[in-house]
Amino acid sequence: MRSTSLTEAFPAHTPAASQIFTTVLSHGPLTRSEIAGRTQLSAAAVTKAVRPLIEAGYLVEDVAEDARQPVLGRPANPVRVDGGRALFLGIKVTGDELIAVLTDLCCRIRVARRVPLTSREPKAVLTSVAGLVQELLTEADGFGVQVRGLGIAVSGDVDRAAGVVRYSPFLEWRDVPLAELAATTTGLPVTLDNDVRALTVAEQWFGAGVGLSDFALVTVGAGIGCGLVVHGQVVAGAHGVAGEIGHVAIDPAGPRCHCGNRGCVEAIASDPAIVGRIREVTGASVADATAALALAHDGDPGAREVYARAGAAIGRGIATVANLLGPERVIISGEGLAAYDLFAEQIRDAFAAAAFGSAADCDVQTRPLPFEEWARGAAATAIQSFTTSDAR
Repeated sequence: MRSTSLTEAFPAHTPAASQIFTTVLSHGPLTRSEIAGRTQLSAAAVTKAVRPLIEAGYLVEDVAEDARQPVLGRPANPVRVDGGRALFLGIKVTGDELIAVLTDLCCRIRVARRVPLTSREPKAVLTSVAGLVQELLTEADGFGVQVRGLGIAVSGDVDRAAGVVRYSPFLEWRDVPLAELAATTTGLPVTLDNDVRALTVAEQWFGAGVGLSDFALVTVGAGIGCGLVVHGQVVAGAHGVAGEIGHVAIDPAGPRCHCGNRGCVEAIASDPAIVGRIREVTGASVADATAALALAHDGDPGAREVYARAGAAIGRGIATVANLLGPERVIISGEGLAAYDLFAEQIRDAFAAAAFGSAADCDVQTRPLPFEEWARGAAATAIQSFTTSDAR
């Protein structure tokens, strides 16, 4: 692995400066007065924070041609993030492949790559990560700026602060210090996070959560995940497992979940659970989620009933989030949205029935996102670590 010079520090030395930068990143271009209004900081604090960011090239001041000559009362110039100032890598690890992206500082994808995993053993995965990082670093050479960090997103119980995968059911990992191992292997600063939380960071900064103080991202597919933003902060909880609606038990007599409990949303509505239940109900030898979906779309009543049950479980899970946190919006995403036409009505009905009072007014919307966007979320966590003085 090549050596990478990473001595330059980001010139936002206070939480206020980091807040200002991320505000411009999400909402810019903004004038200084607009930044002050959005951050509730004083004009002096904004000016003090913006100056070194402009001097270091992370922010750029746009000066209109007709504003180059001083004119009494002319509007202030907006500032924006210079996306080309730095590059970042993001890798989403699934049970079968690595999806990687090279992004700029504005988290715009410049290069995307996918490689299959030949083994789920940590050592083999690290070898594949190292090879993929090397390939993307070579691609980065053409942009003329350095890669400042690597974000890795893994499903399951991930302790971001410790950089450890506590438990990932799809990889069958327990207590793997992946951040340290990947940093040693690649020579890059590494941020490790749960994949749904990483995607939530990207949605908060650049997607359907921009401008919202409180929202939830629910993902359906191989598992059922949930990322939470409360008062503008992505919430991990004291033990890193906040938002695990997949393991909210909604049917005590329901199927056994891999977590050991019965009737969890994930045990009813995840792709593996749906495939297994369709085999039981129909006797058909469906191989995977694609085959299960095809059978239901062909009109098989048993398969369609399984999807309807899954939709009701998801709706109840979303209602639990709405009742507890009262988010402005719930965004539903994930590969499981391929079946949305089969369970959308059940999601809506179960949500409406279980949501309490005005919680039912929560804006529930769908947002299909490819796995490259999950890798982009991983890159967003690396950007967050680089630009935030108190990396969470």
